Amino acid sequence: MDGHATDRTRPHLLTRRLATLTGALILAAAGTALADAAPDIDAGHCQAIRFCVGVGVGGGTGPHGGQTAASGTGGGDSTVKCTLTKVDPKPPADHPAWNGADPDKSDLYFRACTDGGTANPDGFVVVGEGEDVPQVNPRELAQRAVDSMTLLGPDIASPRPAGRYTVGVPMWLWVNQSATTYGPNTASASAGGVTVTATAKVSKIVWEMGDGATVTCTGPGTPYSAAAGMKESPTCGRRYTASSAGATGGKYAVRATSTWTIDWQGGGAAGQLTEVRQSEVQVAVGELQVVR
Repeated sequence: MDGHATDRTRPHLLTRRLATLTGALILAAAGTALADAAPDIDAGHCQAIRFCVGVGVGGGTGPHGGQTAASGTGGGDSTVKCTLTKVDPKPPADHPAWNGADPDKSDLYFRACTDGGTANPDGFVVVGEGEDVPQVNPRELAQRAVDSMTLLGPDIASPRPAGRYTVGVPMWLWVNQSATTYGPNTASASAGGVTVTATAKVSKIVWEMGDGATVTCTGPGTPYSAAAGMKESPTCGRRYTASSAGATGGKYAVRATSTWTIDWQGGGAAGQLTEVRQSEVQVAVGELQVVR
């Protein structure tokens, strides 16, 4: 048996991008030594000593009953279409593609995406008995996981609405940290046998100080202590150059905008999402009065 199908029985040619993955799933027939035989990536008809998949990237069903997943967006703004094709015959139970699943109670599908990028790489998807073949792009599941989180704006610790602040005196900016206001915050979403896990954390906070100035901080800021005296904050701070007397209500509207960076993985894919949240506080800034 040479592993080649005749022109008469050969259905579809494998795409070259599947060469590495299909080569890793050569099956050994009982009593057959494969030695150094290389897989035939052009053989669409499955032989006893190997498995083959035929993939129609972009739409419709594959030649072995594969189903096309819904369109979504990958790491960028371009539309990504992913095709799922059932692997038949199945690879052996000890093959890593099963990821510990029982082949007798599961099916294996090959997932190929049109962008070929790192956010949507080709890979294998295990579908358990009774489960639907996944019809959702993993990135869409990632967004679902994010939507289930309670991501809030910064919990502003300083400046405080009741605080007393003075022109020219260093103001230390910092936030309280929790899973919902700073992270990390982790959630998962599942559909059709695919589970995607996303972890969100604030990567930066942009402070709009109300007087036209902005301060960007890549951390939560440093809480002030009396021992610091009149020193500048080592991580996040500002000095006002004018009082808030002329502002609406006599106070500056300080707005803190946090950028949540979300890393996700699952369904043979990985990527990153971004969410933005805001909080605001009214702050009075006075001038130092000199008594003569």
